[in-house]
Amino acid sequence: MAKDTLKFIPFESFEIGQVQTFGAYEVTKEEVIEFASKYDAQFFHLDEEAAKHSLFGGLCASGWHTCAMTMAMMVENMDKTGRSLGSPGLDSLRWLKPVYPGDVLSVRMEVISLHPSKSRPEIGIVKNTVTVLNQDGVPVMEFTSNGIFPRGKGAD
Repeated sequence: MAKDTLKFIPFESFEIGQVQTFGAYEVTKEEVIEFASKYDAQFFHLDEEAAKHSLFGGLCASGWHTCAMTMAMMVENMDKTGRSLGSPGLDSLRWLKPVYPGDVLSVRMEVISLHPSKSRPEIGIVKNTVTVLNQDGVPVMEFTSNGIFPRGKGAD
């Protein structure tokens, strides 16, 4: 993607309490196994029969896979609405419920704080609570994210 086609969201466009919902990511058995085979090779992510006897009661996605699926939805949303300049990281991450093949995930982001940078006046940090929900509206993962956004002329 060429730099001149990127659309950045200006820091000043955010408000505390602002909520955005998006995404519809269908989790497949094949993808759960493929991801786990590479990055989290635990039996409850790899073996359908063995997983029935696990704490989760069946084959489920790695929490790290849930993070990756969430990031895919976030980037797809950025392609539609505009993007950040990056992120200095997360403040917390919790896996609340297992994610199973057949689940359809979506994202709810709520702005919880806004911090203009004192040392770099051209940027600001937007802190969001990000909740990932399954098709029944049940939260399966939650984290606090920090996004860097351009301020003033940097937003052009």
